[in-house]
Amino acid sequence: MQTHVRRETPSSDKRTVAVERAGGTPAPQQRPTRFFFAGRVRQKDLTAFTRQFATLLDAGLPIVRSLDILHAPLRAGALKRCVDDVKSDVEGGSALSEALARHPMVFDKLFVNMIRAGESGGVLDEILERLAEYREKAQRLQQKIIGALLYPAAVVLIASCILSFIMIFIIPKFKEMFDEMGLKDKMPASTRLLMAMATAMSQYWYILIFTPVLMVLLFKLIVRTPRGRLIADAVKLRIPIFGLIAAKSSISRFCRTLGTLVTSGVPILDALSIIKNATGNQVVANAIETVHTSIKEGDTIADPLKHSGVFDDLVVNMIQVGEETGELDKMLLKVADTYDNDVDTLVGSLMSLLEPLLILAMGFAVGFIVIALFMPLIEVMKTLSGG
Repeated sequence: MQTHVRRETPSSDKRTVAVERAGGTPAPQQRPTRFFFAGRVRQKDLTAFTRQFATLLDAGLPIVRSLDILHAPLRAGALKRCVDDVKSDVEGGSALSEALARHPMVFDKLFVNMIRAGESGGVLDEILERLAEYREKAQRLQQKIIGALLYPAAVVLIASCILSFIMIFIIPKFKEMFDEMGLKDKMPASTRLLMAMATAMSQYWYILIFTPVLMVLLFKLIVRTPRGRLIADAVKLRIPIFGLIAAKSSISRFCRTLGTLVTSGVPILDALSIIKNATGNQVVANAIETVHTSIKEGDTIADPLKHSGVFDDLVVNMIQVGEETGELDKMLLKVADTYDNDVDTLVGSLMSLLEPLLILAMGFAVGFIVIALFMPLIEVMKTLSGG
Protein backbone atom coordinates (compact mmCIF):
# COMPACT_ATOMS: atom_id res chain seq x y z
CA MET A 1 0.00 0.00 0.00
CA GLN A 2 2.82 2.34 0.81
CA THR A 3 4.49 1.59 -2.50
CA HIS A 4 1.29 2.40 -4.40
CA VAL A 5 1.07 5.82 -2.76
CA ARG A 6 4.66 6.56 -3.70
CA ARG A 7 4.03 5.89 -7.38
CA GLU A 8 1.38 8.56 -7.64
CA THR A 9 3.55 11.68 -7.70
CA PRO A 10 7.02 13.00 -8.43
CA SER A 11 8.87 16.10 -7.33
CA SER A 12 12.21 17.68 -8.09
CA ASP A 13 13.42 17.68 -4.48
CA LYS A 14 13.66 14.42 -2.51
CA ARG A 15 12.30 15.83 0.76
CA THR A 16 9.41 17.44 -1.10
CA VAL A 17 8.81 14.12 -2.83
CA ALA A 18 8.29 12.36 0.48
CA VAL A 19 5.83 14.99 1.73
CA GLU A 20 3.80 15.08 -1.49
CA ARG A 21 3.64 11.32 -1.81
CA ALA A 22 2.43 11.00 1.75
CA GLY A 23 -0.41 13.35 0.83
CA GLY A 24 -1.29 11.32 -2.24
CA THR A 25 -0.76 14.08 -4.84
CA PRO A 26 -1.58 12.56 -8.26
CA ALA A 27 -0.03 12.68 -11.73
CA PRO A 28 3.61 13.13 -12.69
CA GLN A 29 4.94 16.63 -13.21
CA GLN A 30 7.85 17.87 -15.29
CA ARG A 31 10.98 18.68 -13.35
CA PRO A 32 11.99 22.34 -13.61
CA THR A 33 14.95 23.16 -15.82
CA ARG A 34 17.86 24.03 -13.58
CA PHE A 35 19.94 26.04 -16.02
CA PHE A 36 19.52 27.67 -19.41
CA PHE A 37 19.64 24.88 -22.02
CA ALA A 38 20.06 22.41 -19.14
CA GLY A 39 17.56 20.04 -20.70
CA ARG A 40 19.48 19.72 -23.99
CA VAL A 41 21.27 16.42 -24.54
CA ARG A 42 23.26 15.36 -27.59
CA GLN A 43 21.40 12.70 -29.55
CA LYS A 44 24.62 10.72 -29.88
CA ASP A 45 24.92 10.48 -26.09
CA LEU A 46 21.25 9.53 -25.69
CA THR A 47 21.60 6.79 -28.32
CA ALA A 48 24.64 5.35 -26.53
CA PHE A 49 22.75 5.50 -23.20
CA THR A 50 19.79 3.64 -24.74
CA ARG A 51 22.00 0.90 -26.17
CA GLN A 52 23.86 0.41 -22.87
CA PHE A 53 20.60 0.42 -20.89
CA ALA A 54 19.17 -2.27 -23.20
CA THR A 55 22.31 -4.40 -22.78
CA LEU A 56 22.20 -4.22 -18.99
CA LEU A 57 18.50 -5.09 -18.77
CA ASP A 58 18.99 -7.95 -21.23
CA ALA A 59 21.70 -9.27 -18.89
CA GLY A 60 19.09 -9.49 -16.14
CA LEU A 61 20.09 -6.50 -13.99
CA PRO A 62 17.34 -4.55 -12.18
CA ILE A 63 16.39 -1.10 -13.50
CA VAL A 64 17.79 0.83 -10.53
CA ARG A 65 21.08 -1.08 -10.62
CA SER A 66 21.34 -0.50 -14.37
CA LEU A 67 20.73 3.23 -13.98
CA ASP A 68 23.30 3.37 -11.22
CA ILE A 69 25.90 1.70 -13.46
CA LEU A 70 25.08 4.02 -16.37
CA HIS A 71 25.14 7.13 -14.18
CA ALA A 72 28.67 6.66 -12.87
CA PRO A 73 30.70 7.08 -16.12
CA LEU A 74 28.58 9.90 -17.56
CA ARG A 75 30.32 13.25 -17.75
CA ALA A 76 28.81 16.10 -15.77
CA GLY A 77 25.92 17.62 -17.67
CA ALA A 78 22.22 17.42 -18.45
CA LEU A 79 22.12 13.68 -19.12
CA LYS A 80 23.94 12.80 -15.89
CA ARG A 81 21.56 14.96 -13.83
CA CYS A 82 18.58 13.50 -15.67
CA VAL A 83 19.65 9.89 -15.08
CA ASP A 84 20.21 10.70 -11.40
CA ASP A 85 16.67 12.13 -11.13
CA VAL A 86 15.16 9.14 -12.95
CA LYS A 87 17.01 6.71 -10.67
CA SER A 88 15.76 8.55 -7.58
CA ASP A 89 12.16 8.50 -8.84
CA VAL A 90 12.29 4.80 -9.67
CA GLU A 91 13.77 4.06 -6.24
CA GLY A 92 10.89 6.03 -4.75
CA GLY A 93 8.31 3.81 -6.47
CA SER A 94 7.64 5.53 -9.79
CA ALA A 95 7.44 3.51 -12.98
CA LEU A 96 10.34 4.04 -15.38
CA SER A 97 8.07 5.59 -18.02
CA GLU A 98 6.67 8.05 -15.47
CA ALA A 99 10.17 9.04 -14.37
CA LEU A 100 11.29 9.56 -17.97
CA ALA A 101 8.16 11.57 -18.82
CA ARG A 102 9.23 14.22 -16.30
CA HIS A 103 12.14 15.12 -18.61
CA PRO A 104 10.46 15.89 -21.98
CA MET A 105 13.47 17.90 -23.18
CA VAL A 106 15.57 14.71 -23.01
CA PHE A 107 13.13 11.82 -23.50
CA ASP A 108 10.53 12.60 -26.17
CA LYS A 109 7.05 11.07 -26.50
CA LEU A 110 8.35 8.29 -28.73
CA PHE A 111 10.87 7.19 -26.09
CA VAL A 112 8.41 7.40 -23.19
CA ASN A 113 5.55 5.62 -24.97
CA MET A 114 7.75 2.76 -26.08
CA ILE A 115 9.04 2.31 -22.52
CA ARG A 116 5.44 2.39 -21.24
CA ALA A 117 4.48 -0.28 -23.78
CA GLY A 118 7.43 -2.40 -22.68
CA GLU A 119 6.40 -2.10 -19.04
CA SER A 120 2.82 -3.08 -19.85
CA GLY A 121 3.90 -6.16 -21.81
CA GLY A 122 6.73 -7.17 -19.49
CA VAL A 123 9.26 -6.93 -22.34
CA LEU A 124 11.15 -3.78 -21.36
CA ASP A 125 14.53 -5.20 -22.42
CA GLU A 126 13.21 -6.04 -25.91
CA ILE A 127 11.62 -2.60 -26.29
CA LEU A 128 14.85 -0.87 -25.31
CA GLU A 129 16.69 -3.04 -27.83
CA ARG A 130 14.28 -1.95 -30.59
CA LEU A 131 14.52 1.65 -29.48
CA ALA A 132 18.32 1.50 -29.55
CA GLU A 133 18.28 0.01 -33.06
CA TYR A 134 15.83 2.66 -34.22
CA ARG A 135 17.94 5.51 -32.86
CA GLU A 136 21.17 4.05 -34.26
CA LYS A 137 19.72 3.68 -37.77
CA ALA A 138 18.22 7.16 -37.68
CA GLN A 139 21.54 8.58 -36.48
CA ARG A 140 23.52 6.78 -39.20
CA LEU A 141 21.20 8.17 -41.87
CA GLN A 142 21.55 11.68 -40.49
CA GLN A 143 25.34 11.38 -40.33
CA LYS A 144 25.48 10.20 -43.96
CA ILE A 145 23.49 13.22 -45.15
CA ILE A 146 25.51 15.69 -43.07
CA GLY A 147 28.79 14.05 -44.08
CA ALA A 148 27.87 14.23 -47.75
CA LEU A 149 27.05 17.94 -47.54
CA LEU A 150 30.09 18.80 -45.43
CA TYR A 151 32.60 18.55 -48.29
CA PRO A 152 30.80 20.83 -50.79
CA ALA A 153 29.99 23.29 -48.00
CA ALA A 154 33.68 23.45 -47.04
CA VAL A 155 34.72 23.90 -50.67
CA VAL A 156 32.21 26.72 -51.18
CA LEU A 157 33.33 28.46 -47.97
CA ILE A 158 37.05 28.26 -48.82
CA ALA A 159 36.46 29.34 -52.42
CA SER A 160 34.35 32.28 -51.27
CA CYS A 161 37.07 33.41 -48.85
CA ILE A 162 39.76 33.20 -51.56
CA LEU A 163 37.67 35.08 -54.12
CA SER A 164 36.72 37.71 -51.55
CA PHE A 165 40.40 38.23 -50.68
CA ILE A 166 41.26 38.66 -54.37
CA MET A 167 38.40 41.08 -54.96
CA ILE A 168 39.08 43.21 -51.88
CA PHE A 169 42.91 43.31 -51.78
CA ILE A 170 44.29 42.32 -55.20
CA ILE A 171 41.95 43.82 -57.79
CA PRO A 172 42.19 47.39 -56.35
CA LYS A 173 45.99 47.26 -56.98
CA PHE A 174 45.34 46.50 -60.64
CA LYS A 175 42.82 49.35 -60.76
CA GLU A 176 45.43 51.79 -59.48
CA MET A 177 47.93 50.51 -62.03
CA PHE A 178 45.46 50.86 -64.91
CA ASP A 179 44.57 54.40 -63.80
CA GLU A 180 48.26 55.37 -63.74
CA MET A 181 48.67 53.95 -67.25
CA GLY A 182 45.77 56.09 -68.48
CA LEU A 183 43.51 53.13 -69.24
CA LYS A 184 40.62 54.24 -67.06
CA ASP A 185 38.37 55.10 -70.03
CA LYS A 186 39.78 52.45 -72.37
CA MET A 187 39.05 49.35 -70.32
CA PRO A 188 36.66 46.78 -71.83
CA ALA A 189 33.24 46.19 -70.28
CA SER A 190 34.31 43.00 -68.45
CA THR A 191 37.21 44.82 -66.78
CA ARG A 192 35.03 47.77 -65.75
CA LEU A 193 32.49 45.32 -64.28
CA LEU A 194 35.24 43.53 -62.32
CA MET A 195 36.61 46.82 -61.01
CA ALA A 196 33.15 48.01 -59.98
CA MET A 197 32.52 44.74 -58.11
CA ALA A 198 35.90 44.96 -56.37
CA THR A 199 35.26 48.59 -55.35
CA ALA A 200 31.83 47.78 -53.97
CA MET A 201 33.19 44.80 -52.01
CA SER A 202 36.11 46.77 -50.56
CA GLN A 203 33.85 49.64 -49.48
CA TYR A 204 30.92 47.57 -48.23
CA TRP A 205 32.72 44.43 -47.03
CA TYR A 206 30.61 44.30 -43.89
CA ILE A 207 27.55 43.54 -46.03
CA LEU A 208 29.19 40.25 -47.06
CA ILE A 209 29.46 39.26 -43.41
CA PHE A 210 26.15 40.45 -42.03
CA THR A 211 23.86 39.58 -44.97
CA PRO A 212 24.14 35.76 -44.55
CA VAL A 213 23.68 36.13 -40.77
CA LEU A 214 20.58 38.29 -41.23
CA MET A 215 19.18 35.86 -43.81
CA VAL A 216 19.63 32.93 -41.42
CA LEU A 217 17.98 34.83 -38.57
CA LEU A 218 15.11 35.92 -40.83
CA PHE A 219 14.61 32.32 -42.00
CA LYS A 220 14.52 31.08 -38.39
CA LEU A 221 11.91 33.72 -37.50
CA ILE A 222 9.79 32.74 -40.50
CA VAL A 223 9.82 29.00 -39.77
CA ARG A 224 8.77 29.66 -36.17
CA THR A 225 5.30 30.52 -37.46
CA PRO A 226 3.05 27.62 -38.58
CA ARG A 227 2.41 29.18 -41.98
CA GLY A 228 6.10 29.96 -42.54
CA ARG A 229 7.16 26.46 -41.51
CA LEU A 230 4.66 24.91 -43.93
CA ILE A 231 5.83 27.08 -46.84
CA ALA A 232 9.52 26.44 -46.09
CA ASP A 233 9.01 22.67 -45.86
CA ALA A 234 6.97 22.66 -49.07
CA VAL A 235 9.76 24.52 -50.86
CA LYS A 236 12.34 22.05 -49.51
CA LEU A 237 10.46 19.16 -51.09
CA ARG A 238 10.50 20.86 -54.50
CA ILE A 239 14.25 21.52 -54.69
CA PRO A 240 15.86 19.16 -57.25
CA ILE A 241 17.69 16.21 -55.61
CA PHE A 242 17.74 17.94 -52.21
CA GLY A 243 13.94 17.83 -52.11
CA LEU A 244 13.93 14.15 -53.04
CA ILE A 245 16.41 13.40 -50.25
CA ALA A 246 14.31 15.38 -47.76
CA ALA A 247 11.08 13.63 -48.84
CA LYS A 248 12.53 10.12 -48.70
CA SER A 249 14.21 10.85 -45.34
CA SER A 250 10.90 12.03 -43.86
CA ILE A 251 8.99 9.03 -45.22
CA SER A 252 11.69 6.66 -43.96
CA ARG A 253 11.49 8.25 -40.51
CA PHE A 254 7.69 7.93 -40.57
CA CYS A 255 7.74 4.24 -41.57
CA ARG A 256 10.52 3.25 -39.17
CA THR A 257 8.96 5.10 -36.23
CA LEU A 258 5.46 3.76 -36.89
CA GLY A 259 6.79 0.23 -37.41
CA THR A 260 8.78 0.38 -34.19
CA LEU A 261 5.80 1.68 -32.20
CA VAL A 262 3.38 -0.87 -33.66
CA THR A 263 5.86 -3.68 -32.94
CA SER A 264 6.14 -2.41 -29.37
CA GLY A 265 2.38 -2.64 -28.87
CA VAL A 266 1.51 1.08 -29.00
CA PRO A 267 -2.03 1.64 -30.42
CA ILE A 268 -2.04 2.91 -33.99
CA LEU A 269 -3.81 6.21 -33.19
CA ASP A 270 -1.41 6.96 -30.34
CA ALA A 271 1.51 6.05 -32.59
CA LEU A 272 0.36 8.45 -35.32
CA SER A 273 -0.05 11.25 -32.77
CA ILE A 274 3.53 10.69 -31.63
CA ILE A 275 4.95 10.50 -35.16
CA LYS A 276 3.23 13.67 -36.33
CA ASN A 277 5.79 15.85 -34.55
CA ALA A 278 8.77 13.60 -35.32
CA THR A 279 8.87 13.59 -39.13
CA GLY A 280 10.88 16.80 -39.47
CA ASN A 281 8.62 18.16 -42.24
CA GLN A 282 5.32 19.98 -41.74
CA VAL A 283 3.90 18.83 -45.09
CA VAL A 284 4.39 15.20 -44.09
CA ALA A 285 3.07 15.97 -40.58
CA ASN A 286 -0.15 17.39 -42.08
CA ALA A 287 -0.56 14.25 -44.19
CA ILE A 288 -0.15 12.10 -41.06
CA GLU A 289 -2.76 14.22 -39.29
CA THR A 290 -5.16 13.49 -42.16
CA VAL A 291 -4.40 9.77 -41.84
CA HIS A 292 -5.03 9.96 -38.08
CA THR A 293 -8.44 11.58 -38.63
CA SER A 294 -9.42 9.04 -41.30
CA ILE A 295 -8.48 6.05 -39.16
CA LYS A 296 -10.44 7.48 -36.25
CA GLU A 297 -13.46 7.51 -38.55
CA GLY A 298 -12.94 3.83 -39.41
CA ASP A 299 -10.81 4.05 -42.55
CA THR A 300 -7.66 2.01 -43.27
CA ILE A 301 -4.13 3.44 -43.23
CA ALA A 302 -3.39 2.93 -46.92
CA ASP A 303 -6.35 4.87 -48.38
CA PRO A 304 -5.69 8.25 -46.73
CA LEU A 305 -1.96 7.87 -47.40
CA LYS A 306 -2.72 7.40 -51.08
CA HIS A 307 -4.78 10.59 -51.27
CA SER A 308 -2.32 12.68 -49.24
CA GLY A 309 -0.08 13.36 -52.24
CA VAL A 310 3.07 12.88 -50.15
CA PHE A 311 3.52 9.10 -50.05
CA ASP A 312 4.20 7.30 -53.32
CA ASP A 313 2.69 4.04 -54.58
CA LEU A 314 5.43 1.83 -53.09
CA VAL A 315 4.66 3.00 -49.55
CA VAL A 316 0.90 2.78 -50.02
CA ASN A 317 0.96 -0.69 -51.60
CA MET A 318 3.32 -2.21 -49.02
CA ILE A 319 1.29 -0.77 -46.15
CA GLN A 320 -1.89 -2.10 -47.73
CA VAL A 321 -0.32 -5.57 -48.00
CA GLY A 322 0.80 -5.29 -44.39
CA GLU A 323 -2.73 -4.48 -43.26
CA GLU A 324 -4.18 -7.38 -45.22
CA THR A 325 -1.64 -9.92 -43.94
CA GLY A 326 -1.49 -8.61 -40.37
CA GLU A 327 2.21 -7.81 -40.69
CA LEU A 328 2.02 -4.04 -40.86
CA ASP A 329 5.04 -3.53 -38.61
CA LYS A 330 7.32 -5.71 -40.76
CA MET A 331 6.17 -3.99 -43.96
CA LEU A 332 6.78 -0.55 -42.48
CA LEU A 333 10.32 -1.47 -41.44
CA LYS A 334 11.00 -2.93 -44.91
CA VAL A 335 9.81 0.31 -46.52
CA ALA A 336 12.07 2.27 -44.16
CA ASP A 337 15.08 0.13 -45.15
CA THR A 338 14.26 0.60 -48.84
CA TYR A 339 14.04 4.36 -48.48
CA ASP A 340 17.25 4.50 -46.45
CA ASN A 341 19.01 2.76 -49.35
CA ASP A 342 17.41 5.23 -51.77
CA VAL A 343 18.71 8.12 -49.66
CA ASP A 344 22.21 6.62 -49.73
CA THR A 345 22.03 6.38 -53.52
CA LEU A 346 20.73 9.93 -53.87
CA VAL A 347 23.42 11.29 -51.57
CA GLY A 348 26.07 9.54 -53.68
CA SER A 349 24.53 10.97 -56.85
CA LEU A 350 24.44 14.42 -55.28
CA MET A 351 28.14 14.22 -54.48
CA SER A 352 28.93 13.09 -58.02
CA LEU A 353 26.94 16.04 -59.38
CA LEU A 354 28.19 18.70 -56.97
CA GLU A 355 31.91 18.10 -57.50
CA PRO A 356 31.99 18.96 -61.24
CA LEU A 357 29.55 21.84 -60.69
CA LEU A 358 31.80 23.34 -58.02
CA ILE A 359 34.86 22.92 -60.23
CA LEU A 360 32.99 24.52 -63.14
CA ALA A 361 31.87 27.47 -61.00
CA MET A 362 35.38 28.03 -59.63
CA GLY A 363 36.85 27.78 -63.12
CA PHE A 364 34.35 30.32 -64.45
CA ALA A 365 35.08 32.80 -61.62
CA VAL A 366 38.86 32.51 -61.93
CA GLY A 367 38.71 32.61 -65.72
CA PHE A 368 36.57 35.76 -65.67
CA ILE A 369 39.03 37.51 -63.32
CA VAL A 370 42.08 36.52 -65.38
CA ILE A 371 40.54 37.53 -68.71
CA ALA A 372 39.22 40.83 -67.32
CA LEU A 373 42.66 41.74 -65.93
CA PHE A 374 44.71 40.73 -68.96
CA MET A 375 42.59 42.34 -71.66
CA PRO A 376 43.76 45.90 -70.81
CA LEU A 377 47.35 44.66 -70.63
CA ILE A 378 47.01 43.13 -74.08
CA GLU A 379 45.79 46.47 -75.43
CA VAL A 380 48.81 48.18 -73.86
CA MET A 381 51.16 45.65 -75.41
CA LYS A 382 49.55 46.17 -78.82
CA THR A 383 49.94 49.95 -78.48
CA LEU A 384 53.61 49.64 -77.49
CA SER A 385 54.41 47.21 -80.29
CA GLY A 386 52.63 49.42 -82.83
CA GLY A 387 54.54 52.46 -81.64
